[in-house]
Amino acid sequence: MRDTPAAPSSPNRRLVHRRSLSIEVYAREDGLWDLQAELRDVKTRDLTLSERTRPAGIPVHDMLLIVTIDDALDIVDARSHTLFSPYDTCGDHDDAYRRLIGLNLLRGFRSAVRERLGGVLGCTHLTELTQVLPTAAIQGLAGLATITLPEPQESAGPPQTFLIPSGGGPASRPRGRLDTERAAGMPFQLNRCHALRLDSPAVAEFYPRWAQQTAPQRTEGTMPAPQVEDETP
Repeated sequence: MRDTPAAPSSPNRRLVHRRSLSIEVYAREDGLWDLQAELRDVKTRDLTLSERTRPAGIPVHDMLLIVTIDDALDIVDARSHTLFSPYDTCGDHDDAYRRLIGLNLLRGFRSAVRERLGGVLGCTHLTELTQVLPTAAIQGLAGLATITLPEPQESAGPPQTFLIPSGGGPASRPRGRLDTERAAGMPFQLNRCHALRLDSPAVAEFYPRWAQQTAPQRTEGTMPAPQVEDETP
């Protein structure tokens, strides 16, 4: 259900294109998790592509990226499938997306993707799908897995773990009992978005231990350093 109504329709507009992004998360019998991401582009008109016509309603792009992760959000397997594309050679990249294997979704993921799959090294649209994997994994595993945070190489301490409640917030828990609490710091999701900034009403109500009257000031145009790099560009 929407919290606010959708934007009112204009009588002078018509749908010409629909891009759909879908990410499904599957629990596997071996204890791992599959993230299945799909991008689909559909036109409402016939379109001529590489000297052939793609009828209205038939996808111009339909691409799948399937990534297998463990509880530490390390990628242990990856594969891609091109179901529809404008050119016959779009899928001829020798399964380049296996280069994702070994990356961690929470540590420098996006910059590593650029290095391994940017530009002509991969497919524009499959690489675009990688950008939503970190937050999709967090939401998908919410309430189901204790996620082990990877530690920086210079850290000598044991790996930190956290469990995000269902829905990504504390609403299903009695106030004051937060599964996301970690002995070494505040809950994973705090100070990462407008609603959960440290001086917000939500943090004051549900996370009073970390609530602040005024959030720490930062230089304009910068973001506070995250505990993990799931939001790094």
